[in-house]
Amino acid sequence: MRSAVRFPLKLPIAVKTSLEEHQAETKDISAGGVLFNIDADMSIGSTIEFTISMPAQVLGSPNDVLVNCVGRVVRCAQDGGRRSVAAVIDEYRFERA
Repeated sequence: MRSAVRFPLKLPIAVKTSLEEHQAETKDISAGGVLFNIDADMSIGSTIEFTISMPAQVLGSPNDVLVNCVGRVVRCAQDGGRRSVAAVIDEYRFERA
């Protein structure tokens, strides 16, 4: 059972594994995690770093904000030829774009 409200936001996300970095797009975001589509295989349990670009108009702020996160992959599935990956957010910090 999910404990956080999910927001269906399609935003650019840069995902970095221990080996490489990929550009992807979020499907939805909650306070505890993110679901995104990516053109790469990811291992469940692997630690990833990711940066989500939050537009000012979504936040109601004067500037865009980058959210830098560290998390873990908890689920992977095929979604229309791409991989759909769910990750929990273990740490985050905000940075002005």
